[in-house]
Amino acid sequence: MAYRVELTERAERDLRRLYLTINATHSTQARTWFLGLEDASLHHALYGRGRNVYRIIHAIDEPGQTVTVLHIRHGARGAFIIVPSRTR
Repeated sequence: MAYRVELTERAERDLRRLYLTINATHSTQARTWFLGLEDASLHHALYGRGRNVYRIIHAIDEPGQTVTVLHIRHGARGAFIIVPSRTR
């Protein structure tokens, strides 16, 4: 079953920053890895090996057959914590 993948603005910023960080413009290996990362978000929450593991935080809408990528972060970073807002 195919899903449509949507990126939030934050995830798009994360991808642009990552692209520049790994120098994918001037490195064939980095560009290949980067393109694989984009494809992996359909199926995996983690992408890469060793020190190059990235966590792809996404939401899946089964009825709408949509995967929304919310955030992409390096695996070495601390846990992603969502703090609920206080109600008044």
